[in-house]
Amino acid sequence: MPEDELSRSSHSNTGKSLVNGIKTNPASNSPKSSFSVPMGPPVYVDLAYIPNHCSGKNTDPEFFKRVRASYYVVSGNDAANGEPSRAVLDALLEGKSQWGDNLQVTLIPTHDTEVTREWYQQTHEKQQELNIMVLASSSTVVMQDESFPACKIEF
Repeated sequence: MPEDELSRSSHSNTGKSLVNGIKTNPASNSPKSSFSVPMGPPVYVDLAYIPNHCSGKNTDPEFFKRVRASYYVVSGNDAANGEPSRAVLDALLEGKSQWGDNLQVTLIPTHDTEVTREWYQQTHEKQQELNIMVLASSSTVVMQDESFPACKIEF
């Protein structure tokens, strides 16, 4: 690309920036503050990695209402930073309760943490009601011809 075209294209985005792939006004630094993501049908996937190590900074019930997965991977293992977040795990219950169908969901924690153990024990009845299964850290995952401990999943 010639230098003058490169210069024009870098300035053509007047006053806009991208936050999570959505154009926003730079006056609002927070991705949650002044824009809303257009509503649409939910997205169904086989496997979803809960963003930001299951931190409450980027994941709320709306995520689970719109991203409907057979398997959710929870990778947080940093209690000092709120990872995994109890609020995010509760958001899974809230979001799944809005689905209107009883599809099986499996939650795969990659670490055995106090937060996930307490959440599992305190919400076990609700999990059963919503058809949510939580794999224990000693569980194994079989993918194609390979089998490995669930807590060793890496992306």
